[in-house]
Amino acid sequence: MRIGCPKEIKNHEYRVGLTPESAAELVAHGHEVVVEHGAGLGIGAEDADYTAAGATLAAVEDVFATADIIVKVKEPQAVERARLRKGQTLYTYLHLAPDAPQTVDLMASGATCIAYETVTSPFGGLPLLKPMSQVAGRMAAQAGAHTLEKAQGGRGVLLGGVPGVAPAKVIVIGGGVVGRNAAAMAVGMGADVAILDRSNEALESIDAQFGGAVKTLYSNKSALATAIATADLVIGAVLIPGAAAPKLVTREMLKTMQQGAVLVDVAIDQGGCFETSKATTHADPIYVEEGIVHYCVANMPGAVARTSTYALNNATLPHLLKLADMGVKEALLADPHLLDGLNVAHGKVTCEPVAQAQGLDYLPAQEAVLAL
Repeated sequence: MRIGCPKEIKNHEYRVGLTPESAAELVAHGHEVVVEHGAGLGIGAEDADYTAAGATLAAVEDVFATADIIVKVKEPQAVERARLRKGQTLYTYLHLAPDAPQTVDLMASGATCIAYETVTSPFGGLPLLKPMSQVAGRMAAQAGAHTLEKAQGGRGVLLGGVPGVAPAKVIVIGGGVVGRNAAAMAVGMGADVAILDRSNEALESIDAQFGGAVKTLYSNKSALATAIATADLVIGAVLIPGAAAPKLVTREMLKTMQQGAVLVDVAIDQGGCFETSKATTHADPIYVEEGIVHYCVANMPGAVARTSTYALNNATLPHLLKLADMGVKEALLADPHLLDGLNVAHGKVTCEPVAQAQGLDYLPAQEAVLAL
């Protein structure tokens, strides 16, 4: 197989689909690797590091034109989608549910598109999403702490307080990987933290994990409204795999909050869990609605590109090796958890939550693969 890795072009996205070490592993398995010039500079990987690993360097046009599998980090931008072709496989994060233009373009391309965020595990969970959820959760607390500073438009509250002055009140919506990592960082900074979730089992697990250092609340509309009314920082960490995030915090709820309070929406890749959320970038990360500061950067882990890239490659490389070694069709048929990652094939959507979110026809993934 010929594996292509282009440079990421999303705003302030410094991660890269393959590290030099991952490229070397693919070469050791007998595959060709072609990397765009400068693709790894954001993580401190020079072109020479890739050539030393056995990869070849090329212009972006040649990467897309010659590769059997394109490996990326973020969803392909419009110019990249136009370069995809029938018979090619795209392996990256897609987050299609709230992104109809991307879905239409991928369907038109004829490419087979595998999304990291819907690949499952025999042990439960989403193993290719988990490392970035860990990073994003931890960053959410950091970003929230910074945004609470008065110079950023926040209330001017120190997350951990000081002796004689109460710490900030942090509300985390969602007790999954993102929520737990956000809570761990916030607790570590000395904040007063509570997590809301609708799973009693998750709440019990959180209580055991944090030994009472984090309050747990069963999530319903009333409990959420009460909690955020006095919050300094609210972190949205809600995930429905493959589907658009539910809008849990309404504009009316915002009007009850303290002026200068901060919302960090980690669910923004799936459309966001606050009614007033809209995607922002690292270049312009915040905006204000109803006096509440919103931080809605859609690629938060890109800011810590080296950590994120290596964590991501640890999770994505085994599946990539399987796709390359066995062939895409054979690998998907052999592994139902990898098959769960198939989102688009034969010009159809093969992920049911995406099809439902956009009102599109759904082609079961198994049928799509058998026709490859």
